[in-house]
Parts: sequence; structure tokens; C-alpha cells
Amino acid sequence: MSIALQAEKLNKHFHEPEDFHVLQDISFWVNKGEFVPIIGKSGSGKSTLLYLLSTLDTDYTGSITINDVLVTGKSQNDLAKFRNENIGFVFQFHFLLPEFSALENVMLPALKLGKFSREEIEANAMDKLKQLDMDGFAHKLSSKLSGGQQQRVAIARSLINNPAIIMADEPTGNLDSINTGIVFDIFHELSQHNGITILTVTHDLDFAKGADRVIEMVDGKIKV
Repeated sequence: MSIALQAEKLNKHFHEPEDFHVLQDISFWVNKGEFVPIIGKSGSGKSTLLYLLSTLDTDYTGSITINDVLVTGKSQNDLAKFRNENIGFVFQFHFLLPEFSALENVMLPALKLGKFSREEIEANAMDKLKQLDMDGFAHKLSSKLSGGQQQRVAIARSLINNPAIIMADEPTGNLDSINTGIVFDIFHELSQHNGITILTVTHDLDFAKGADRVIEMVDGKIKV
């Protein structure tokens, strides 16, 4: 099985108000198509780690390789292009634009990437919404959808550029147990049947326990 993501000896310091060694010699890998939650108490460093892995934070030592590409040391412009082509993001808050429809929100990252015509992007976005059982709400304003529906649209948006890996930060944090189960099933399906790697930070142990394996963090380190 090939490796989708590899982190080697990651160290991260916060310098204000005083020096704090938040991540300490983090090394691990995730295989392609694996569904791996990162768990740990608040302050354990799990969200900080995800932001390093996502290439949004470049202030660290060590190295990160994604899809056989060493992303450590790349310029901000190169990283932005790499993220748009390779990584899908899902956050605790959906960050949908309220004045846009569900379909238009899903289309946005692909329009920004600019690889396909608007017609092709719209057709692809409809396919993604259908995959998440949201095609019936495609033309509804995102602000008129329920919380669970908004998160499904956010997941569809994360898929629009056919990323190899999805990184999610507390994706079920604002959802009830029913919608949490739906999101879990979606991620499981994407990893098992679409070969997409899922790396998600979560406080929800029930959500985590059904995944392929779990990475637990304690005080800035991976618990062995």
C-alpha cells in the first residue's frame, strides 16, 4: 500500500507570550485510502498538527511529504496551487457563502482552479451533490439549509477538485448524533470505495472508533 502523507520529526513552537514547544518530534504516515482520526484532549496539539499537514502553517522544523511531493520549503504561491489540486478541506463551521446556492458553493474551488469550463464544473458539482444525497437542494441558498445539510455541501465542495486527501478539523463538532453518523458514513465510503485519504481531528471518540486506525496525541506528542 502506498503512502499518501508522511511527516518526519515535526517540531513547532509558539513564541508568544513565551516559548512553548507545542509539537515535539512528530513522525507518522498515512496510507492512500486510509481513514485516520487524530484524537486528544484540548491543548494536545492535534489541530496545530493538522494545520502544518495542510500546508497552511509553514513555521515548523521537520518535513512533510504529500503524494510523493515534499511540500516543506515551497513558496506560498506553490503551496496554494498544491492545496487546491490535492487537498480538500472540511471544517467545524461550513464556511459556505450564504448568498450562493449549494451548487454555486460547491463549484467555487473548481472555478478558482480554472482547469475546466463552467459547464463541466457545474456538471461535476451536481455529481458531487448527488453522491452526498444533496442534489435535490442544489439550487437552494446555503443559508436556508440545515446544519447537517450545510456540512454535506461543505464535504461536496471539498471533493470538487478530486483531491487525493481530505483534511477535516472537528467536522462533526456542530452536528447532532444522527448527522455525525451521516458524516462518518460519507468519510468511510470515500476512503473505502473512492480511495481518498481522510485525516480528521475530532473530540468524538464514537466517531473515531469506526475508522481504520486512530492517532492519539498527548502533550504535543503521538501516544505510542
